[in-house]
Amino acid sequence: MTMLRQIVIVSLLGLRTLRRRLWQSLVIVVGMACVTGVLLSMLSMAEGMHQAALNYGDPRAAIVVSRATIFENQSAIPRDQARIILNAPGIARASDGSPLSDTSAMTFLPVEMSRNDAQGFIILRSFGKEGQALRPTFHMVAGRMFRPGTHELIAGVKAPFQFKGMALGDKVILPDGEWPIVGTFATGDLLDAQLVGDTETVMQSIRHKAYTTITARLASPSAFAAFRTALTTNPLLAVDVMRLPDWNAMTSADTSAFFHLAIYGIGVILAIGALFGCFNTMYAAVESRSNEIATLRALGYGGFAIAVSILLEAAILSVAGGLIGASIAWTLFDGVQSGFGSDVFTLIVSPAMIATAILWAIAVALLGGILPSIQAARWTVSDALRAR
Repeated sequence: MTMLRQIVIVSLLGLRTLRRRLWQSLVIVVGMACVTGVLLSMLSMAEGMHQAALNYGDPRAAIVVSRATIFENQSAIPRDQARIILNAPGIARASDGSPLSDTSAMTFLPVEMSRNDAQGFIILRSFGKEGQALRPTFHMVAGRMFRPGTHELIAGVKAPFQFKGMALGDKVILPDGEWPIVGTFATGDLLDAQLVGDTETVMQSIRHKAYTTITARLASPSAFAAFRTALTTNPLLAVDVMRLPDWNAMTSADTSAFFHLAIYGIGVILAIGALFGCFNTMYAAVESRSNEIATLRALGYGGFAIAVSILLEAAILSVAGGLIGASIAWTLFDGVQSGFGSDVFTLIVSPAMIATAILWAIAVALLGGILPSIQAARWTVSDALRAR
């Protein structure tokens, strides 16, 4: 009898006896369902935040910040430098021939969070003349656009989800008084949870003398090199230039890495608990199948086939639990709107994440079942009968 045939027969015999060991087997299933469910629920937030950051803004755009800046709010571009940047080579042109580039100021405003009344911060960002044109997905959904030169703001559609007092008609307190929210807009990215006002008016209110960033749409993907070279080699400028997707990836990398480290750390702790449950369950399964194992060994079945059948049983139970946990996580979290800090985003439970969770389940099964399978493989007929 071939080894593969032995493995199939012994594995099927083991699976048929699961009904007699139902409650023992559920320890593995429930344990892995909890591990994968918790792991995917936490990963859904990390993945949602990461994808929202990567999809933020126009991928055809480049961003200019002051040299050695890591965070946007730390950047400061003086007005005299801004005039050079706004007309640099490689920038696309609007229908009237003007460059599609725009200055922006950004700051954090203290606000109350919608869910628990805790203190939080919303991002206030500004648009200049070309600010709207540089965001092709931008559109008003209620009210109207702010008027340049006036104390008016517009709020993203998701801002009220995260922050209090961000609905149409509400008033936001700035250093120079109350600014009414006159419109609600949507872009489909992180801007949907922010406030927007006129650049020059906002800068005057928050006492900023320098712009935070300058954004420009490139004439073509190949124009980036010329645009970047013109700015970084100009002795009058002290700026860094990046494609907007690259900037978003860089600024979100540290946060994403921190969350993934914390999540997988928690996942490892939970997996260790599930591993011990698998270990004890499979030892009990081996002992309860002692008559069966003795008979198989007497019939000439090898220890390797018996060991593989134990591991397969552990893997099947773990994967079943993993699929249950993944199904629950996908049902409860995928596509759900959530928020963290000043950002609002959609939770994601992707097929790749589910596959990762199933691989965790298989790893736990193999680690938890390896010693019981070795014990079963080493049993002789007399050992198996004594284990009864």
